[in-house]
Amino acid sequence: MEPTTVAATASGTLRTSSAAGTRAIGRAIGEAAEPGTFLALVGELGAGKTQLAKGVAEGLGVRSVVNSPTFVLMNEHVGRLRLFHADAYRLGDPEEAIAAGLIEERELDGLTIVEWSDRLDGWLPSARIDVRLTTGDGPDDRQLDWQAHGAAHVRLADRVLRDR
Repeated sequence: MEPTTVAATASGTLRTSSAAGTRAIGRAIGEAAEPGTFLALVGELGAGKTQLAKGVAEGLGVRSVVNSPTFVLMNEHVGRLRLFHADAYRLGDPEEAIAAGLIEERELDGLTIVEWSDRLDGWLPSARIDVRLTTGDGPDDRQLDWQAHGAAHVRLADRVLRDR
């Protein structure tokens, strides 16, 4: 994945009606992901960010339990690619994330997911897939608005998110 230049973009919207449906989208991402994949997730409490992350982990073949790392900031899981699962909810400002080592070069060899990524505004890599999760009318309805930035992330999104 390219670290700096971002010219290509793509976007779309997906809808699910269950937590399993949200995990299935994540699983497809995990199965197709390449080293350096970065997912920036935004959504209110209960919107499905962690369900999406659990699906990504399944797609990567992660066998450990994947939960929201709110209190530890980041968990690392072993799978086909290393999964770096971070949660910026408790951070006061983006500089805390950098000081805590949430975004490091070692993550270029794996897949990084950051929940509450809007709290790191200006510090995220330019090449990434942004996903905004919102609740729908039914108790388990979710809408995932995604935007891919950078050629490799656009290719990934075209393979697994477009026309799903």
